[in-house]
Amino acid sequence: MLKLERRPEPSRAMIYLTPFLAVLLTVAAGMIVFGLMGYDGPGAVRQIFLAPLSHPDRWPELLVKAGPLILIATGLSVGFRANVWNIGAEGQYIAGAMAGTGVALLTWGQEGPWILPAMCLAGVLGGLAWAAIPAFLRTRFGVSEILTSLMLTYVSVQLLFFLVRGPWKDPDGFNFPQTRMFTPDQTLPAVAEGSLVHLGIPIAAVVALVVWVLLARTLAGYEVKVVGLAPAAARYGGFSERRTIWLTLLGAGCLAGLAGIFEAAGPFGQLTPQFPGGYGYTAIIVAFLGRLHPVGIILAALVLAVTYVGGELAQTAVGLPQAATGMFQAMLLFFLLAADVLIRFRPALTRSARARAA
Repeated sequence: MLKLERRPEPSRAMIYLTPFLAVLLTVAAGMIVFGLMGYDGPGAVRQIFLAPLSHPDRWPELLVKAGPLILIATGLSVGFRANVWNIGAEGQYIAGAMAGTGVALLTWGQEGPWILPAMCLAGVLGGLAWAAIPAFLRTRFGVSEILTSLMLTYVSVQLLFFLVRGPWKDPDGFNFPQTRMFTPDQTLPAVAEGSLVHLGIPIAAVVALVVWVLLARTLAGYEVKVVGLAPAAARYGGFSERRTIWLTLLGAGCLAGLAGIFEAAGPFGQLTPQFPGGYGYTAIIVAFLGRLHPVGIILAALVLAVTYVGGELAQTAVGLPQAATGMFQAMLLFFLLAADVLIRFRPALTRSARARAA
């Protein structure tokens, strides 16, 4: 009989191997679950995981899906390192999109290269303001940021619905709940003529690398690590937990807000009720799958982008429901958390099992 035996120290090899193990277990479980649901299990998994990679015309779409995940997960990972659990990045993402869209509507019909930077700045400030609420409640009253940030997400969704169905509704949109389409000066330019990949994608990758350098080479980055790993040592060293909470929550809000306006000014080109795409929640999986490391997050974002694009392909090829993508991502998080047990524990035979084997 097998039992889990504590390792003398955490296994560095398992830290990097368990994400791959989680992906393999998710693929295997996906085949079984989809088969039990009455679908072609192997065909469904093939469409979700392999079809997006085997169709070069889908590669730009993978990058477009990965962009917001990289930005949001990078911001979340810094807070998670400090044990600051921001679960409301989806709300900060929507708040950034609304703030940037407000600038777009105020400047609609105007021209100038200053408009898009102003929209991006507004998006950053919108996400920052939304994240400042749980930061204030945590540092002033000790309220859990998990609850407050999560509940604020529902507030942002309802506010978005109100705006696109009310004061921001396009007067020329045949009564559809949507804003005006952004003008060319309000839209992110493509990296190449006719490409789906907009300027926000390389910016997201650069931001992740910059955060990596800040975490590894600056005092603020060291403070985040110490507060997360050893709060008592951090207090002894003069590091402020309150400052770290504000820094990490506001930083995550800024990046989520930037991702929101990038998505609004990129693939969407306007705001609609369909804008909340769950990127803020998926980014939590990306952060942990990437081991809270910016480079790992870039790779993990591409993996989750494959599930988004593959899920759309599986809907037409195999007939899977739209919710299958979310189920697949949830299984990935479940198996990742389960496999992480192997970092501190290793399977071993009990004494009676060893005796029988002998």
